[in-house]
Amino acid sequence: MDVAVIGAGPVGLMLAAELRLGGAEVVVLDRRATPDERPRANGLGGRIVEQLDHRGLLEVFRAEAGFAGPFPGFPFGPVPLTFTGLDSPMRGLMLQQPRMEALLAARATELGAEIRRGHELVDLDTVRGPDGSYRLAAKYVAGCDGAHSRVRELAGIGFPGTTDDELMRLGHFRADAGLFTTVPGLVRGWNRRPGGRVLVTSLTPGVVIAGVREVTEVSSEPAGEPTLGEFRDAVRRVLGTDLPLDEPLWLSRTVSSARLAEHYRAGRVLLAGDAAHVFPAGGSSLNVGLLDAVNLGWKLAAVVRGSANEALLDSYHAERHPVAARTLTHTRVQALLDRLTGEDGDALRTLFGELAALPQATRHLAGLLRDADELPYVPDLPLTVGGRATRVAEVMRAARPVLFDFTDRADLREAAGPDVKIVTADCPEAPAEALFVRPDGVVAWQGGDPAALREAMTAPGR
Repeated sequence: MDVAVIGAGPVGLMLAAELRLGGAEVVVLDRRATPDERPRANGLGGRIVEQLDHRGLLEVFRAEAGFAGPFPGFPFGPVPLTFTGLDSPMRGLMLQQPRMEALLAARATELGAEIRRGHELVDLDTVRGPDGSYRLAAKYVAGCDGAHSRVRELAGIGFPGTTDDELMRLGHFRADAGLFTTVPGLVRGWNRRPGGRVLVTSLTPGVVIAGVREVTEVSSEPAGEPTLGEFRDAVRRVLGTDLPLDEPLWLSRTVSSARLAEHYRAGRVLLAGDAAHVFPAGGSSLNVGLLDAVNLGWKLAAVVRGSANEALLDSYHAERHPVAARTLTHTRVQALLDRLTGEDGDALRTLFGELAALPQATRHLAGLLRDADELPYVPDLPLTVGGRATRVAEVMRAARPVLFDFTDRADLREAAGPDVKIVTADCPEAPAEALFVRPDGVVAWQGGDPAALREAMTAPGR
């Protein structure tokens, strides 16, 4: 077996699909016997939506999404941003995590990945399954097993950062829309009180998302499953009254952390998603994690196939670790804006909101939310290939490196070599004579010099 992916969440399943597109043999192991039905995430936004388009998955997701298209705005913590008039709108789609996982599992399985549920990692070479323990014979192990990653622990990779002093209880409840009018002073969104904050909103008719944050003395998530009584007691302490909520569809209890793995690779072990980074504010974790998978997948597949040496894997940390660090910075700011109480907090949020509304500031913050990556990604240029209209995104479906030849240059096509997909196209918006694009959509070279193209193809992180 080439790669064992530990964790069958969205990131692990996306990585499995990317590895299979690259020709690697993959098994996905998850300690849970059945998929997690808790809607921990409700959608995706930014660069990852474009990457889904590159893989032909966007239409599949869009067919089941409650919303798909440019976001008119997005919250930066407690401060709403309006994106009207931005040159590069932030694309998004609203689809709950369990359905994402089901679609990605179907995709990975269709491509030939094996998914084993109820199989728990004991050590990097041993798995405990329903029928007992067995040896894990994998060249590489990819940890996509969440914030409490067993893979990260076994690899001895540090996970420095901070843990919040607020306990967050969150759930989805059956409730009547009249909730917002029957509780005096209750507003849609976060309701601030001296003892904490209560969230009440709805994305689906008949279902209310409710949450409560309060300062706690615990330094980690308490043991045991959360209960409705516990949730109601917390709401009463913070809000001063009850919320008329029916039995929950699900409940969770978490303590937010801000942490970043010291290394994304230790020998044959690699980390992605929450195993590599956790952020103290919502809206970024899954986007960043799925982009980890897209960056790592083609590189790891190229190494196990023998078409690239192991130095290519070092570029995974070099490229993705700074993205998580940058995301950690802006999510720390979001969490601080949200958490600071009293008159000082009100003043900070008011002034930050005024500054964030300035066009240049809005553009900057929208760029951070869209993608904290500074790599040059190929735009979705309109193309004509062999007399047929198409797009860059459609060409990228096979997850192969592509040379886009816009001037019919035989010398450039020869320099690209046999492993590169050659696309000779007409494009009135072409930024150069040719583009060499990696499988993850990053432009590794552009220009018209065959020698420079050959050099770019042999560079680390090509």
